[in-house]
Amino acid sequence: MMRHSLTALMLGLILLAALPAQAQQFEQVGDYQIHYSAVNTSFLPEAVAREHGIQRSQAMALLNVSVMERLEDGSTRPVIASVDGRSAALDGSDGSPLAFRSLRIDDTPSQVAVFRIREDEPMRFDLRVRYDRNAEPAEVSFIQRFYIDR
Repeated sequence: MMRHSLTALMLGLILLAALPAQAQQFEQVGDYQIHYSAVNTSFLPEAVAREHGIQRSQAMALLNVSVMERLEDGSTRPVIASVDGRSAALDGSDGSPLAFRSLRIDDTPSQVAVFRIREDEPMRFDLRVRYDRNAEPAEVSFIQRFYIDR
């Protein structure tokens, strides 16, 4: 049983760490890559969700945003960033603010927000990502459709 729990925990940590690269969704802003991905929270292993205080539900999703800086040698390094933003249905409603919080797995800082989804409804995300306190935040927008895993 303990071995199964450790395996689930490691799988969950790998999933959380891989979320920014999962679909290769990112925007390049100068030397910075702003990675983002949104997945249904029911995909997270129970132990990982519990450890990070994330509600697992088929009607909830998790948005993960992380920033990588491209260095002169071509490699990248993670950068601490702050994120604020909103999610909205495409029907023209004002939507809801997203409550982001910091999460760190190994050396990779991320900002995550959990939000409610509806079956087969595309959602628009408008984010402001501050990766450099001396610069204006970068604006990132995307649309994603969610399906409830039954």
